[in-house]
Amino acid sequence: MAEQTVSSRLYTPSTPNLTEFKEICSQTTNPATYPLASKITSNIPIYDLAALESNGLTSTLITALQDEWHKCLHTGPGVYILKAMYPTEKYAETINATNNAFNQIIATEKVNTSMAKGDHFAAGGTNDRIWNSFQKHAVTDPTSFTDYYSNPWLAHVSESWLGPSYRITAQLNAVHPGGAAQDSHRDYHLGFQEVDATARYPAVMQVASQFLTLQGAVAHSDMPIESGPTRFLPYSQTFKPGFMAWRRDEFRAFFQEKYVSAPLEVGDGVFFNPALFHAAGSNIMNPETGFRRVANLLQVSSAFGKPMESVDSLVVVRAVWDELKERYKAAGEVIAGSELDPGAWSVEQRGAAAAWGDGAGE
Repeated sequence: MAEQTVSSRLYTPSTPNLTEFKEICSQTTNPATYPLASKITSNIPIYDLAALESNGLTSTLITALQDEWHKCLHTGPGVYILKAMYPTEKYAETINATNNAFNQIIATEKVNTSMAKGDHFAAGGTNDRIWNSFQKHAVTDPTSFTDYYSNPWLAHVSESWLGPSYRITAQLNAVHPGGAAQDSHRDYHLGFQEVDATARYPAVMQVASQFLTLQGAVAHSDMPIESGPTRFLPYSQTFKPGFMAWRRDEFRAFFQEKYVSAPLEVGDGVFFNPALFHAAGSNIMNPETGFRRVANLLQVSSAFGKPMESVDSLVVVRAVWDELKERYKAAGEVIAGSELDPGAWSVEQRGAAAAWGDGAGE
């Protein structure tokens, strides 16, 4: 029998091929693949949630949306936008109260800590950052926290990529005028490792790691292009050795040539595969306006993964318990869930399921 050679289980720093990467990123998003999207802008599917809700939501429609979102992140452009995920007519008070809570936390931390609040992939000093905004929000304002994380769309999005029993972590980032753009990168887990450390992980594990996390953000301010909304390189998450490639100058140069971005409005959500090459843009708004680009950054982790941050669940439960008890009583002491009529899920029912269900708030 002829001797067979076993191929290496590992990538090396020389594995990534720029020509292959360029070919992968030259794809064009076909609107027919995402029929529930209202439009495709710069290769990014955009979903008008208000229009979908106005036509009546059913479990069948929600499942179809989740199927599209999963395909988009897996083999599609890797990013999609949810317009009016937090519609102003319902969530304006919640967003305002949440922003007030965040501003209070920022002010308190500036006085009480000397710890740097920088950025992983850009120079610090021109942004305000709240690490673990999830837990701190719960403690500061349990009412707006409960309203915010009870949004049923957040549960549907999270389950579409991760399934049940996910865990949410969050960080607030407010970028002032003059805030520089980030370097293009991939995200947690392997996006935070140096290349030598990354190379120790088998190639199949590097690919598999993207299925352990969902990256997202909710716009807490309007984000015109001049304010620097996140830049994306569609389809780059499908480049298998990408965790070995994103630090290389030639890949970053290609990103600078080909990235796309889209403006957001308050309450919009954007979600993407953590393996997608991306970078926050530069805020070139007039400093005299005092405009800040504000987003609550979400990392949602699989039940099989390790979240980026440690949340003290007991602290969160104690903070929101009385609020949840009152809502439970007001709902007739019924927890929405599997008994929901699969043919007609109201927004209120879905909100209750999100608040009490498998994942949100864990």
